[in-house]
Amino acid sequence: MYRSADNETFYGGFTLQTFSGPHSSSIALVLGISLMYLLSVLGNLIIIVVVCAAPQLHTPMYFFLCNLSIQDIIYVSNILPKLLVIQVTEETKISFLECLTQMFVFATCGDSEFFLLAFMALDRYVAICIPLRYSIIMNKRVYIALALISWTAGFSNASLFVFLISRLTFCDPKRITHFFCDIKALIRLSCGDVTHVNIVTLTETGIVAVSLFAMILTSYAFIISTILRIKTSATRLKVFSSCSSHLTVVFLFCGTSLTVYLKPDSKDSTNLNKMLSLSYVAVVPALNPLVYSLRNREVLNALRALKIIP
Repeated sequence: MYRSADNETFYGGFTLQTFSGPHSSSIALVLGISLMYLLSVLGNLIIIVVVCAAPQLHTPMYFFLCNLSIQDIIYVSNILPKLLVIQVTEETKISFLECLTQMFVFATCGDSEFFLLAFMALDRYVAICIPLRYSIIMNKRVYIALALISWTAGFSNASLFVFLISRLTFCDPKRITHFFCDIKALIRLSCGDVTHVNIVTLTETGIVAVSLFAMILTSYAFIISTILRIKTSATRLKVFSSCSSHLTVVFLFCGTSLTVYLKPDSKDSTNLNKMLSLSYVAVVPALNPLVYSLRNREVLNALRALKIIP
Protein backbone atom coordinates (compact mmCIF):
# COMPACT_ATOMS: atom_id res chain seq x y z
CA MET A 1 0.00 0.00 0.00
CA TYR A 2 1.31 3.45 -0.89
CA ARG A 3 2.20 5.87 1.84
CA SER A 4 2.10 9.66 1.59
CA ALA A 5 5.34 11.41 0.89
CA ASP A 6 7.22 11.92 4.15
CA ASN A 7 7.49 15.37 5.73
CA GLU A 8 11.18 15.64 4.86
CA THR A 9 10.41 15.16 1.17
CA PHE A 10 7.37 17.45 1.33
CA TYR A 11 9.31 20.37 2.79
CA GLY A 12 12.81 19.63 1.49
CA GLY A 13 11.85 18.50 -1.97
CA PHE A 14 14.37 17.18 -4.50
CA THR A 15 17.48 18.23 -6.38
CA LEU A 16 17.66 18.07 -10.16
CA GLN A 17 20.71 16.74 -11.99
CA THR A 18 20.74 18.85 -15.12
CA PHE A 19 23.47 19.11 -17.75
CA SER A 20 27.04 19.35 -16.48
CA GLY A 21 30.19 20.25 -18.36
CA PRO A 22 32.78 22.98 -18.97
CA HIS A 23 31.82 26.61 -18.45
CA SER A 24 31.81 27.28 -22.20
CA SER A 25 29.43 24.37 -22.74
CA SER A 26 27.11 25.75 -20.05
CA ILE A 27 27.01 29.16 -21.73
CA ALA A 28 26.24 27.53 -25.10
CA LEU A 29 23.50 25.46 -23.47
CA VAL A 30 21.92 28.50 -21.79
CA LEU A 31 21.96 30.43 -25.07
CA GLY A 32 20.53 27.47 -26.96
CA ILE A 33 17.72 26.86 -24.46
CA SER A 34 16.93 30.60 -24.35
CA LEU A 35 16.69 30.68 -28.14
CA MET A 36 14.45 27.60 -28.22
CA TYR A 37 12.19 29.11 -25.57
CA LEU A 38 11.85 32.44 -27.38
CA LEU A 39 11.21 30.72 -30.72
CA SER A 40 8.61 28.47 -29.11
CA VAL A 41 6.67 31.22 -27.36
CA LEU A 42 6.86 33.89 -30.07
CA GLY A 43 6.38 31.47 -32.96
CA ASN A 44 3.37 29.76 -31.42
CA LEU A 45 1.84 33.09 -30.39
CA ILE A 46 2.09 34.23 -34.01
CA ILE A 47 0.38 31.02 -35.18
CA ILE A 48 -2.47 31.60 -32.68
CA VAL A 49 -2.92 35.23 -33.76
CA VAL A 50 -2.83 34.36 -37.48
CA VAL A 51 -5.32 31.50 -37.15
CA CYS A 52 -7.71 33.67 -35.12
CA ALA A 53 -7.36 36.71 -37.40
CA ALA A 54 -7.48 35.06 -40.85
CA PRO A 55 -11.00 33.85 -41.83
CA GLN A 56 -9.56 31.49 -44.46
CA LEU A 57 -7.83 29.56 -41.67
CA HIS A 58 -11.02 28.93 -39.69
CA THR A 59 -10.99 25.23 -40.54
CA PRO A 60 -10.67 22.08 -38.40
CA MET A 61 -6.98 21.59 -39.28
CA TYR A 62 -5.99 25.08 -38.16
CA PHE A 63 -8.25 24.87 -35.12
CA PHE A 64 -6.24 21.82 -34.03
CA LEU A 65 -3.02 23.67 -34.90
CA CYS A 66 -4.09 26.58 -32.68
CA ASN A 67 -4.70 24.14 -29.80
CA LEU A 68 -1.29 22.59 -30.46
CA SER A 69 0.34 26.03 -30.26
CA ILE A 70 -1.38 26.82 -26.95
CA GLN A 71 -0.23 23.46 -25.60
CA ASP A 72 3.36 24.08 -26.78
CA ILE A 73 3.53 27.45 -25.02
CA ILE A 74 2.35 25.90 -21.75
CA TYR A 75 4.70 22.95 -22.29
CA VAL A 76 7.91 24.95 -22.68
CA SER A 77 6.98 27.53 -20.02
CA ASN A 78 6.54 24.71 -17.53
CA ILE A 79 10.09 23.34 -17.90
CA LEU A 80 12.55 25.63 -19.72
CA PRO A 81 12.51 28.71 -17.39
CA LYS A 82 13.30 26.47 -14.41
CA LEU A 83 16.07 24.76 -16.40
CA LEU A 84 17.56 28.14 -17.32
CA VAL A 85 17.52 29.28 -13.67
CA ILE A 86 19.32 26.10 -12.64
CA GLN A 87 21.95 26.45 -15.36
CA VAL A 88 22.61 30.11 -14.50
CA THR A 89 22.41 30.03 -10.69
CA GLU A 90 23.35 26.36 -10.09
CA GLU A 91 20.48 26.20 -7.59
CA THR A 92 19.16 22.71 -8.29
CA LYS A 93 16.54 22.38 -5.55
CA ILE A 94 12.88 21.98 -6.43
CA SER A 95 10.09 21.71 -3.86
CA PHE A 96 7.82 18.68 -3.69
CA LEU A 97 4.73 20.69 -4.72
CA GLU A 98 6.62 22.43 -7.52
CA CYS A 99 7.84 19.05 -8.72
CA LEU A 100 4.34 17.57 -8.75
CA THR A 101 3.01 20.65 -10.55
CA GLN A 102 5.72 20.42 -13.19
CA MET A 103 5.02 16.72 -13.67
CA PHE A 104 1.26 17.37 -13.91
CA VAL A 105 1.61 20.07 -16.59
CA PHE A 106 4.18 17.98 -18.48
CA ALA A 107 1.91 14.90 -18.52
CA THR A 108 -1.17 16.93 -19.46
CA CYS A 109 0.56 18.60 -22.41
CA GLY A 110 2.41 15.48 -23.54
CA ASP A 111 -0.72 13.33 -23.62
CA SER A 112 -2.88 16.02 -25.20
CA GLU A 113 -0.29 16.48 -27.97
CA PHE A 114 -0.53 12.80 -28.91
CA PHE A 115 -4.31 13.13 -29.19
CA LEU A 116 -4.12 16.42 -31.13
CA LEU A 117 -1.62 14.98 -33.61
CA ALA A 118 -3.83 11.90 -34.06
CA PHE A 119 -6.94 14.02 -34.68
CA MET A 120 -5.01 16.21 -37.13
CA ALA A 121 -4.07 13.04 -39.04
CA LEU A 122 -7.74 12.00 -38.98
CA ASP A 123 -8.70 15.40 -40.38
CA ARG A 124 -6.21 15.01 -43.25
CA TYR A 125 -7.48 11.47 -43.93
CA VAL A 126 -11.09 12.66 -44.25
CA ALA A 127 -10.09 15.70 -46.36
CA ILE A 128 -8.02 13.68 -48.84
CA CYS A 129 -9.56 10.21 -48.89
CA ILE A 130 -13.27 11.09 -48.60
CA PRO A 131 -13.39 14.80 -49.53
CA LEU A 132 -17.09 14.82 -50.54
CA ARG A 133 -18.10 14.00 -46.96
CA TYR A 134 -15.52 16.23 -45.27
CA SER A 135 -17.90 19.04 -44.28
CA ILE A 136 -20.38 16.52 -42.87
CA ILE A 137 -17.85 14.44 -40.88
CA MET A 138 -15.58 17.24 -39.65
CA ASN A 139 -18.28 19.74 -38.70
CA LYS A 140 -17.80 22.35 -35.98
CA ARG A 141 -19.37 20.26 -33.24
CA VAL A 142 -17.11 17.30 -34.05
CA TYR A 143 -13.76 19.10 -34.14
CA ILE A 144 -14.51 21.07 -30.97
CA ALA A 145 -15.42 17.80 -29.25
CA LEU A 146 -12.17 16.19 -30.45
CA ALA A 147 -10.14 19.09 -29.03
CA LEU A 148 -11.97 18.77 -25.70
CA ILE A 149 -11.23 15.03 -25.69
CA SER A 150 -7.51 15.81 -26.17
CA TRP A 151 -7.33 18.19 -23.22
CA THR A 152 -9.60 16.09 -20.99
CA ALA A 153 -7.59 12.91 -21.64
CA GLY A 154 -4.33 14.71 -20.87
CA PHE A 155 -5.72 16.29 -17.70
CA SER A 156 -7.23 13.02 -16.44
CA ASN A 157 -4.10 10.97 -17.08
CA ALA A 158 -1.87 13.60 -15.45
CA SER A 159 -4.14 13.72 -12.39
CA LEU A 160 -3.80 9.95 -12.00
CA PHE A 161 0.00 10.17 -12.18
CA VAL A 162 0.13 12.98 -9.61
CA PHE A 163 -2.10 11.00 -7.24
CA LEU A 164 0.05 7.86 -7.51
CA ILE A 165 3.39 9.71 -7.23
CA SER A 166 2.20 11.77 -4.25
CA ARG A 167 1.50 8.53 -2.36
CA LEU A 168 5.06 7.23 -2.70
CA THR A 169 7.93 7.51 -0.23
CA PHE A 170 11.35 8.48 -1.55
CA CYS A 171 14.88 7.34 -0.75
CA ASP A 172 17.91 9.46 0.06
CA PRO A 173 19.58 11.11 -1.71
CA LYS A 174 16.47 12.65 -3.26
CA ARG A 175 18.33 13.45 -6.47
CA ILE A 176 16.34 13.32 -9.72
CA THR A 177 18.64 12.25 -12.57
CA HIS A 178 16.92 14.54 -15.04
CA PHE A 179 16.54 18.26 -15.81
CA PHE A 180 12.85 18.26 -14.83
CA CYS A 181 10.46 16.15 -12.73
CA ASP A 182 10.10 13.30 -15.16
CA ILE A 183 7.70 10.52 -14.15
CA LYS A 184 10.16 7.67 -14.71
CA ALA A 185 12.94 9.51 -12.86
CA LEU A 186 10.65 10.02 -9.83
CA ILE A 187 9.59 6.38 -9.82
CA ARG A 188 13.25 5.32 -9.66
CA LEU A 189 13.66 7.31 -6.43
CA SER A 190 10.89 5.52 -4.58
CA CYS A 191 11.66 3.18 -1.68
CA GLY A 192 8.26 1.49 -1.78
CA ASP A 193 6.30 -0.74 -4.11
CA VAL A 194 5.96 0.99 -7.47
CA THR A 195 4.15 -1.83 -9.26
CA HIS A 196 0.91 0.13 -9.68
CA VAL A 197 2.70 3.22 -11.02
CA ASN A 198 4.73 1.14 -13.47
CA ILE A 199 1.59 -0.60 -14.70
CA VAL A 200 -0.13 2.74 -15.30
CA THR A 201 2.98 4.15 -17.04
CA LEU A 202 3.38 1.14 -19.31
CA THR A 203 -0.36 1.04 -20.04
CA GLU A 204 -0.49 4.73 -20.86
CA THR A 205 2.62 4.62 -23.04
CA GLY A 206 2.33 1.14 -24.45
CA ILE A 207 -1.38 1.19 -25.23
CA VAL A 208 -2.63 4.78 -25.48
CA ALA A 209 0.42 6.52 -27.00
CA VAL A 210 1.42 3.64 -29.27
CA SER A 211 -2.21 3.18 -30.38
CA LEU A 212 -2.50 6.87 -31.27
CA PHE A 213 0.83 6.71 -33.14
CA ALA A 214 -0.42 3.62 -35.01
CA MET A 215 -3.62 5.50 -35.84
CA ILE A 216 -1.56 8.34 -37.31
CA LEU A 217 0.56 5.94 -39.39
CA THR A 218 -2.55 4.09 -40.62
CA SER A 219 -4.20 7.37 -41.62
CA TYR A 220 -1.13 8.36 -43.61
CA ALA A 221 -0.90 4.94 -45.25
CA PHE A 222 -4.39 5.53 -46.69
CA ILE A 223 -3.51 9.15 -47.52
CA ILE A 224 -0.34 8.20 -49.40
CA SER A 225 -2.24 5.45 -51.24
CA THR A 226 -4.84 8.01 -52.31
CA ILE A 227 -2.19 10.54 -53.35
CA LEU A 228 -0.40 7.97 -55.53
CA ARG A 229 -3.63 7.38 -57.46
CA ILE A 230 -3.84 11.06 -58.43
CA LYS A 231 -2.96 11.35 -62.10
CA THR A 232 -1.48 14.86 -62.20
CA SER A 233 1.98 15.15 -60.61
CA ALA A 234 1.42 18.82 -59.72
CA THR A 235 -1.76 17.93 -57.86
CA ARG A 236 -0.01 15.04 -56.11
CA LEU A 237 2.74 17.38 -54.92
CA LYS A 238 0.23 19.98 -53.72
CA VAL A 239 -1.80 17.44 -51.74
CA PHE A 240 1.27 15.81 -50.22
CA SER A 241 2.75 19.18 -49.20
CA SER A 242 -0.40 19.85 -47.16
CA CYS A 243 0.41 16.75 -45.07
CA SER A 244 4.22 16.79 -44.95
CA SER A 245 4.41 19.46 -42.23
CA HIS A 246 2.21 17.47 -39.89
CA LEU A 247 4.04 14.23 -40.66
CA THR A 248 7.39 15.89 -39.85
CA VAL A 249 6.16 17.01 -36.42
CA VAL A 250 4.66 13.57 -35.74
CA PHE A 251 7.96 11.75 -36.28
CA LEU A 252 9.97 14.32 -34.30
CA PHE A 253 7.66 14.33 -31.26
CA CYS A 254 6.33 10.77 -31.20
CA GLY A 255 9.65 9.19 -32.18
CA THR A 256 11.70 10.79 -29.40
CA SER A 257 9.07 10.59 -26.64
CA LEU A 258 8.17 6.96 -27.31
CA THR A 259 11.87 6.04 -27.42
CA VAL A 260 12.42 7.54 -23.95
CA TYR A 261 9.42 5.87 -22.33
CA LEU A 262 9.52 2.46 -24.02
CA LYS A 263 13.21 1.62 -23.91
CA PRO A 264 14.56 -0.13 -20.77
CA ASP A 265 16.35 2.02 -18.19
CA SER A 266 20.09 1.71 -17.59
CA LYS A 267 22.80 3.75 -15.90
CA ASP A 268 24.38 4.49 -19.27
CA SER A 269 21.13 5.82 -20.73
CA THR A 270 20.72 8.81 -18.39
CA ASN A 271 22.45 11.34 -20.66
CA LEU A 272 20.75 9.91 -23.73
CA ASN A 273 17.36 10.27 -22.03
CA LYS A 274 18.14 13.89 -21.20
CA MET A 275 19.07 14.70 -24.81
CA LEU A 276 16.03 12.92 -26.24
CA SER A 277 13.79 14.64 -23.69
CA LEU A 278 15.30 18.01 -24.57
CA SER A 279 14.40 17.40 -28.21
CA TYR A 280 10.67 16.98 -27.57
CA VAL A 281 10.54 19.45 -24.66
CA ALA A 282 12.43 22.31 -26.37
CA VAL A 283 13.27 21.61 -30.02
CA VAL A 284 9.91 20.29 -31.28
CA PRO A 285 7.81 23.20 -29.85
CA ALA A 286 10.28 25.66 -31.42
CA LEU A 287 10.15 23.88 -34.79
CA ASN A 288 6.36 23.53 -34.93
CA PRO A 289 5.63 27.16 -35.97
CA LEU A 290 8.50 27.13 -38.50
CA VAL A 291 7.41 23.83 -40.03
CA TYR A 292 3.75 24.80 -40.26
CA SER A 293 4.41 28.31 -41.60
CA LEU A 294 7.41 27.95 -43.91
CA ARG A 295 5.98 24.82 -45.58
CA ASN A 296 2.35 25.94 -45.72
CA ARG A 297 1.17 28.32 -48.43
CA GLU A 298 -2.10 29.16 -46.67
CA VAL A 299 -0.31 30.25 -43.49
CA LEU A 300 2.26 32.23 -45.49
CA ASN A 301 -0.51 34.03 -47.40
CA ALA A 302 -2.27 34.83 -44.12
CA LEU A 303 1.00 36.17 -42.65
CA ARG A 304 1.43 38.41 -45.70
CA ALA A 305 -2.20 39.58 -45.52
CA LEU A 306 -1.70 40.56 -41.88
CA LYS A 307 1.63 42.22 -42.85
CA ILE A 308 3.58 40.09 -40.39
CA ILE A 309 5.98 39.12 -43.19
CA PRO A 310 6.63 40.99 -46.49
